[in-house]
Amino acid sequence: MNHNIPTTTQKRVLIIGAGFGGLMLAEKLVKSNYQVVLLDKNNYHQFQPLFYQVATAFLEPSAIAFPLRKIFQKEKNILVRVTEVLEVLPEKQEIRTADLGNIPYDYLVIATGADTNYFGLKNIQANALPMKSVSEALALRNQILRNLEDAVTTTDAEVRESLLNIAIVGGGPTGVEVAGTLAEMKRYILPKDYPEIDFTKMHIRLYENSPEVLGPMSENAQVNAKKYLEELGVEVMTGTGVADFDGEMLTARNGTTFHTRTLVWAAGVRGVAPVGFSAELLGRGNRLFIDEQCHVKGFTTIYAIGDAALAQHETSYPNGHPQVAPVAMQMGELVAENLTYNRNNAFKYNNQGSMATVGRNKAVVDLGKFKFQGFFAWVVWMFVHLISIMGMKNRLLIFINWVWNYITFDQSLRLMMKPSVKK
Repeated sequence: MNHNIPTTTQKRVLIIGAGFGGLMLAEKLVKSNYQVVLLDKNNYHQFQPLFYQVATAFLEPSAIAFPLRKIFQKEKNILVRVTEVLEVLPEKQEIRTADLGNIPYDYLVIATGADTNYFGLKNIQANALPMKSVSEALALRNQILRNLEDAVTTTDAEVRESLLNIAIVGGGPTGVEVAGTLAEMKRYILPKDYPEIDFTKMHIRLYENSPEVLGPMSENAQVNAKKYLEELGVEVMTGTGVADFDGEMLTARNGTTFHTRTLVWAAGVRGVAPVGFSAELLGRGNRLFIDEQCHVKGFTTIYAIGDAALAQHETSYPNGHPQVAPVAMQMGELVAENLTYNRNNAFKYNNQGSMATVGRNKAVVDLGKFKFQGFFAWVVWMFVHLISIMGMKNRLLIFINWVWNYITFDQSLRLMMKPSVKK
């Protein structure tokens, strides 16, 4: 073993993943009598709901990321290790890591989150752009800006239109927010940067296999979100699944095609379950089956929370809880409470509502019986996201960016950021 984690008389809780669930759990265990080891392949926490604003050049990555060591720098019983977990070894109560060797645990919490689900469409997996990390959001930003630069210089009208066109697949909150933001860029920002381009030739299409966008939300939210998108010029293709994409042409299941070099894939997620568990423990969407206390089925010392967990004990969620931040955070709180006070409380999701923004002064919000849209919903959306961001500096930076963008109809972050390659 070369993990260099101090041996103490405290029991050790290993948390794999510093997303919303893992971070909440670690924070709640700060004052406990456990040695808590937080493992992640990155040294920062990412605020996923605003990835799309990084991708569309409205925010810098540093504004939505916060260093893990900064969070816990005053907490002596919280240890942060940056590594990739390769395998869980339940029979040994150890995990195997990429560069820290095997690490033993008394309790293990799997909070590994979710990754993009391509539903077996290999061409789409090879050519589409996902948005499940800061680096993927930057890759999308780079491609959009690179295509615009190429559109300026090409003399082929068909190639130019293909470079300008953008397709988004998935009509959930991410897809709706990306489509709306790109449409506003097309209307207010890009014509100033690229006066040589006729942006009436640019088409932004949102494909959704279901009859409506924002399927889990209320009918009020669905109708208004679609109306807002269409007002911004987005071509909303509901009831239209996507079958193929070769990097230059998208083919829908109904046989229609769309020439584009950019396909943003926001159509689904699948849990990231570490190697080491039998196939019988994996359910819908590659998620680990858990019991009422969030134990992985059959284990009393292994938990799974958030997007990696599949609980079916609540009749309201026969296919598992939605893979959203509040579920992960509430599961993290429950596991922390049970571990700290040696309790056996059962998890019950408190659905506090859902929301999505479409553009300037345009958002939809469902809060229980209260359903509203427009400017007030947009303000509520901004407030909720702002207070959810970690770190006062980050909140201030984001607020300043939002205010500046609102006043000027512009932002100055349209930079192609690519790592240099050593020769």
